[in-house]
Amino acid sequence: MKRYIRLFPGNGGRVLLACCCLTLATSLAARRQRVDTLRTYALPEVGVVDRYHTRETHATAPAQSLSREAMQAMGVLQVSDAVKHFAGVTVKDYGGVGGLKTVSIRSLGAQHTAVGYDGIAITDAQTGQIDIGRFSLDNVDRLSLSNGQSDNIFQPARFFAAAGILNIQTLTPSFGEGKATNAAASFKTGSWGLVNPSVRIERRLGSRWAATANAEWMSVDGHYPYTFRYADLPDAISSREKRANTAVRTLRAEAGLYGNFSDREQWRLKAYYYQSSRGLPNATTLYNKESDQHLWDKNVFVQSHYKREFSHQWVFQASGKWNWSYQRYLDPNTKNSEGKTDNSYRQQEYYLTASALYRALDRLSFALSTDGSVNTLSAGGLGFAAPTRYSWLTALAGKYVDERLTLSASLLATLIREEVKVGGSAGQHRKLSPYVSASLKLLRSEELRVRFFYKDIFRLPSFNDLYYTGVGDIRLKPERARQYNLGLTYAREADGPLAYLAATVDAYHNRVTDKIVAVPTKNLFVWSMKNLGKVDIKGVDLTATIGLRPCRDIRLNLSGNYTYQRALDVTNPDPNTDEGVTYKHQIAYTPRVAASGRVGVETPWVSLTYAFIHAGRRYALGQDIAANRLPGYSDHSLAASRDLKLGKLTATASVEVLNLLDRNYEIIKSFPMPGRSFRATIKLKY
Repeated sequence: MKRYIRLFPGNGGRVLLACCCLTLATSLAARRQRVDTLRTYALPEVGVVDRYHTRETHATAPAQSLSREAMQAMGVLQVSDAVKHFAGVTVKDYGGVGGLKTVSIRSLGAQHTAVGYDGIAITDAQTGQIDIGRFSLDNVDRLSLSNGQSDNIFQPARFFAAAGILNIQTLTPSFGEGKATNAAASFKTGSWGLVNPSVRIERRLGSRWAATANAEWMSVDGHYPYTFRYADLPDAISSREKRANTAVRTLRAEAGLYGNFSDREQWRLKAYYYQSSRGLPNATTLYNKESDQHLWDKNVFVQSHYKREFSHQWVFQASGKWNWSYQRYLDPNTKNSEGKTDNSYRQQEYYLTASALYRALDRLSFALSTDGSVNTLSAGGLGFAAPTRYSWLTALAGKYVDERLTLSASLLATLIREEVKVGGSAGQHRKLSPYVSASLKLLRSEELRVRFFYKDIFRLPSFNDLYYTGVGDIRLKPERARQYNLGLTYAREADGPLAYLAATVDAYHNRVTDKIVAVPTKNLFVWSMKNLGKVDIKGVDLTATIGLRPCRDIRLNLSGNYTYQRALDVTNPDPNTDEGVTYKHQIAYTPRVAASGRVGVETPWVSLTYAFIHAGRRYALGQDIAANRLPGYSDHSLAASRDLKLGKLTATASVEVLNLLDRNYEIIKSFPMPGRSFRATIKLKY
């Protein structure tokens, strides 16, 4: 097994020897046994990265990942752009760089998807979902996506509490022999007024410490043209318009401190700051194309992680985080007594987690994780509930691994208590959530495996679901999801022209009950949140990766995925009820068919990449009728890059053509995406 090995100075020969010994000859069992301590977190002193994603085909539950090199080759700007290339993922995108972007795995909803940043969860207790459009890829080393949960049992309890996990792994400092400073800078520019400079500095502080700092600014006006049709008819009158109120200004800054006290003890600290100012364009409906609405966001968090391996049997880790966020929404044209809507919200979170791993036998390990957190939300208006949520999660997990069989199981206990300053509260919630998974190698001589997992999990109502004035309902129950998955995986490496082949196929069945939905009460203008919905989801995900080496200096990489799913509303079969009209209809914004692909050519002179995403027909509302239908779309892009060595500097120049066919398709109805655009990037690395 070929691997890339990055060493942090001060390690010595033992670490290098240990990494080099991680080959196939040491057997899959030994390699898997170490996954809990080596792969949950990019260690400061050493990072080991599988070249051909072998971990994905060995996993008991579907797992996908994208390396930094793959994302750069695809020409994606934000995390949301890269996530669209994962199988079974739906990204709701409201258009442009500044539009809201949320991710849903296998139609379970964005609230069921946990988003991690360097192995620590990002939360939003107000809405229950994370806007992944705010994360750029400039400082990201790897994106990974797990359905159900990953095979890593040595992780915070909060990750056991989600139906799927998207983890964002940032860059870890690494230095060459005799080098104490790394520096990198990049500048992106392109269509719609894009200006995006960034800078990153890494500094070694003696033999045990390293520090990093990076910052990024992005500005874009977003005034892209689109075609507006005055009726949903093929021969309807149309005109060319430009999106307005789409300007975005964002600033992101991070600083990190890394301590490598020994081969068995590491610590790190990270501080993060983000702010944005964005115009909110209206839906492109008749007489409603102009908007003066605006949104301001600020987010600050400080997180720390410590890990100590006391012996081969016992490993301990702990993390802490403080998070503060602010959001202000302004609509200066609201027809009310004040003549405007001006709402502001502030959230805080205090979070602690600790985990212990015990290797009972060479092939059997157990982990115990416990998390505690306090979340608060305050608003500017009078009479707001101002809720506080106290959460305590404890997970007990076990895993058995040998050359052919992997078994994993966990049980999560959740205790939630809430308090409010005004009105009634949701009280307490107590739940037990089981999980079990297995992977079996079918042939001794081939990496052909069958895998299975089952998970019973829930998501809590958000603060908006419970306490939003006039809409929230404190009697809401948690939304429950039961997940089943059965799949086959295959992987093969060779030294000939076919360097690598990997493929997975997974059939899944998800059932969501007590789904939280908004329903009208007194009339169509007064709504309330209720536990009324049931959704039945069945689908198939296929992925494939091929690496070709036609000659020594040229490499061809091909990858693709395909998803077919039926996500049906099965709430109420009675046609005389409001819910009955959507019975057995595909849920909103869920295509039956989705696919993506990538072709990359690596040569000594230039690297070329072609990428596409495709989504089939969808419906904007729960009733599958012609008036709600959205046509399918395809988005194609091309990218070319070249590396140049300039003394101690490495320069990279790249150009990209996005949405090659210039289609203003819509992911969300009446929010057209940008047409053809161009982007150029210059990077310098010292």
